[in-house]
Amino acid sequence: MPEEMRVETMELCVTACEKFASNNESAAKMIKETMDKKFGSSWHVVIGEGFGFEITHEVKNLLYMFFGGSLAICVWKCS
Repeated sequence: MPEEMRVETMELCVTACEKFASNNESAAKMIKETMDKKFGSSWHVVIGEGFGFEITHEVKNLLYMFFGGSLAICVWKCS
């Protein structure tokens, strides 16, 4: 992910997870809708603990981060 997009996405993820601390589905929806508006459509978001993934994504359009210890967030774009 380009640096500017990565920083914005990380800030968005932190904001969503703090706002919806007990509802990962609402946090993921907020992140997805914001990313679609800001960077074009087809963004996907998974938030949770203890999951694995194998995805197809556009080059330089993937972010995988941890928040607050064990909460993982995966954000990616595919066509």
